[in-house]
Amino acid sequence: MQEKIYDIIGVGIGPFNLGLACLTAPIEELDCLFLDQRDKFNWHPGLLLEDTTLQVPFMSDLVTLADPTSPYSFLNYIKQKGKIYSFYIKEDFLLLRNEYNQYCQWVIAQLDNLIFSKTVDMICYNEDEDLFYISCITGNDQEHETFISRKIVLGTGTSPHVPTALKSLGKNIIHTSQYLPNKRKLQEKKAITVVGSGQSAAEVFNDLLVDIDTHKYTLNWITRSHRFFPMEYTKLTLEMTSPEYVDYFYSLPLSKREALLQEQKHLYKGINSNLINGIFDTIYAKKLTSPINVNLRTSSRVASASVTANGIELIVEQQEQGKKYRHSTEAVIMATGYRYKNPFFMEGLRRYIQYDEKDRPQANRNYTIDKSADKIFVQNVELYTHGFVTPDLGMACYRNSYIIKEITGKEYYPIEEKIAFQQFDVTEEEEVIEESII
Repeated sequence: MQEKIYDIIGVGIGPFNLGLACLTAPIEELDCLFLDQRDKFNWHPGLLLEDTTLQVPFMSDLVTLADPTSPYSFLNYIKQKGKIYSFYIKEDFLLLRNEYNQYCQWVIAQLDNLIFSKTVDMICYNEDEDLFYISCITGNDQEHETFISRKIVLGTGTSPHVPTALKSLGKNIIHTSQYLPNKRKLQEKKAITVVGSGQSAAEVFNDLLVDIDTHKYTLNWITRSHRFFPMEYTKLTLEMTSPEYVDYFYSLPLSKREALLQEQKHLYKGINSNLINGIFDTIYAKKLTSPINVNLRTSSRVASASVTANGIELIVEQQEQGKKYRHSTEAVIMATGYRYKNPFFMEGLRRYIQYDEKDRPQANRNYTIDKSADKIFVQNVELYTHGFVTPDLGMACYRNSYIIKEITGKEYYPIEEKIAFQQFDVTEEEEVIEESII
């Protein structure tokens, strides 16, 4: 066991904890370490399609919104790579996803506080010492090593979600997170069905659509959504990704927060409108020259599924009509999103963590989940307490600045409190005529 005591140990090295590693690197009073079970960083490799972009501007990199002068900024990266004028001429605020991945890998090469191939298998808290003991297994050799820290920051991310109706269907069903490694095999099938909605579904559907006349497969898209929702990207709506909206959302009761999240899905789970239009245009153009077989079904829920001699049979319910029908296909691609799972290694800390009525970690306003609100910080866990901005890369710098201030007691990076032109709540200065029950 290492006797060194770190101020912060981050578990998981995704964009959020990687940004925290960048922002803590120049702070001399902090000694930080970040661990990840993977052997290297590769951000959503199954969806690194050639022309797909992030849905946020390039300023939503690891550091810029906290520290525009940081050497770990995207602009410094492309300057060092000799691409800054090409990027300038390109005149596009949205980064290609491959480029963002390469940028993160470049940043990792600059830092010495990151360790990969370390699988955390247990975290214990010693109350007398006020310290965390993080037990790890190294790579495949099963060697154990223990690190000690005063605070921990969980950035373990979310896992691909598989709906109950689509479980146990064998090798001919995959999640979009595994799309690229399986693309060639998928295109050998006679019929492919994408199930789900959102950006990933549209990107995969569009990628398969491009080659449909070459491979001659039938391409289907089934979604529960009532239409193919575009992501709302108007400026007053974007003000909801603000500190004051987080404060407002956090102050609401859980039932109201859950209801709002259902209403706001198209704000963060919608599809880029250019991609929607591009899909329509591609179908239109291809149908002029060849009889392609494309089927798009909205308001349709997969009720059950089974493996047949010819592939997979889905029982689909058209929700507005209340009618069910059979849908046959040879392969299914699940664009069913991601869900947070409580890491197994946190079981030893369960009595120190606060959970809501649905056994979800309940985050405090300062991004902690421990009952004392000063030890266990989280990244991308606080959806039901802080709102739909939780997974947004654009809010990562704000959250990391907040976490650093909470841990050190100093505001190393200015934390904006009000940035919106609009007001979300009723202030104390305003006369409340009547309080209704919400």
